[in-house]
Amino acid sequence: MASSRTVTAAATALGLTAAAGAAAFAWGSLVERRLFTLRRVSAPVLPAGSADIRVLHISDLHMAPWQRDKQEWVRRLALLQPDLIVDTGDNLGHTDSYDAISYALEPLRGIPGVFVNGSNDYFAPTFKSPLRYFMGPSKMHRDPTRLDTKRLESTFADLGWQSLNNRATNLVVNGTRIEFFGVDDPHRHYDRLDRIPGALDELRESEDDDYTADLTIGVAHAPYQRVLNSFVTHGADVIFAGHTHGGQVCVPGFGALITNCDIPRDQVKGLSVWRHGLRAAYLNVSAGLGTSIYAPFRFSCLPEATLLTLTSTH
Repeated sequence: MASSRTVTAAATALGLTAAAGAAAFAWGSLVERRLFTLRRVSAPVLPAGSADIRVLHISDLHMAPWQRDKQEWVRRLALLQPDLIVDTGDNLGHTDSYDAISYALEPLRGIPGVFVNGSNDYFAPTFKSPLRYFMGPSKMHRDPTRLDTKRLESTFADLGWQSLNNRATNLVVNGTRIEFFGVDDPHRHYDRLDRIPGALDELRESEDDDYTADLTIGVAHAPYQRVLNSFVTHGADVIFAGHTHGGQVCVPGFGALITNCDIPRDQVKGLSVWRHGLRAAYLNVSAGLGTSIYAPFRFSCLPEATLLTLTSTH
């Protein structure tokens, strides 16, 4: 009799576990991945008396042409009236998503912006076993399908956004002169950190003799520690990145299981401070708005864009 009860209890526990797993999978694949969210944060980095700058940070759209709800949600971000757009890559999620990206971002035309590319802006997604992510940062398929990156970059240029792929530039936003530098996708080792000093020198030499930046921003797709450390060394006050999807699958009370790079888990998403040497910078890592079409699942990690308001230090 005792043995029978034990078997029944075990079967009941297995059944409940299976039901909970099925419910979690249904929630993550059918509901949560479409609960697009705006995260609002602020950072006091501007000179005293400066007007606030509202920065809209968009990342990891992984857009597919049929994802109309995501496209419409992104279009409505223009209602926030941001002063600056920062796009940290992985916009494409399908071999035919160029028009979808153009449609989604069109309302942001004319707002100053900068962008960098992620690996999914170069290569189409492929099926990978989710278990491979637990064995370290993801690797590229041996024979990837190349995307039309130039077409994507032309879309951004048409919006008025500037490339920071191993480049530097500057903009005046709300009276504040901002110096930007960035790198191409670090996840695929396209970043050329060695070019940052030269790019900054060339930028500064091209300006007037009294040129001084009020704020320096670094931008990269993937927040690898080598990149973040270099950015801090080269004077970044604020750093923007994406790539991690916030872990994509998180455990309530524990957080992300993986980061898909070497950033600490507690900085896998959101606003934090990155310290290196004797300097530090605010770091905003976006959990992103999309997922690979081959892994359309999020759990305890809502898809997001960020409105980061830069404020004066006093």
